[in-house]
Amino acid sequence: MTGQWTPNGNDLVASDATVSFKTAFWFWMTPQSPKPSCHAVITGQWTPSADDQAAGRVPGYGEITNIINGGVECGHGADDKVADRIGFYKRYCDMLGVSYGDNLDCYNQRPYPPS
Repeated sequence: MTGQWTPNGNDLVASDATVSFKTAFWFWMTPQSPKPSCHAVITGQWTPSADDQAAGRVPGYGEITNIINGGVECGHGADDKVADRIGFYKRYCDMLGVSYGDNLDCYNQRPYPPS
């Protein structure tokens, strides 16, 4: 994405499919400290630190939800938005014939601090 940022970058991301895809791919692959990358979590490359463990953050789909939208969806018990997201995840796993894995929700995970 180097060289493609503009002051109105959000408009570019919304209006250019290639930039939009590259942005999504960058977000998926890039850790944003203290958060791991979504890719590292889903591929089993991430191991929770002592701080992560104390915050209830464990490998699984719930951790990905925490990375993406934890401040809104994690750490406050059962939530319809999270349950819906888990349902979609399970549907696609079923279509692809892959396991859901463990720890699908982030109900008891403390969200990461805002960056």
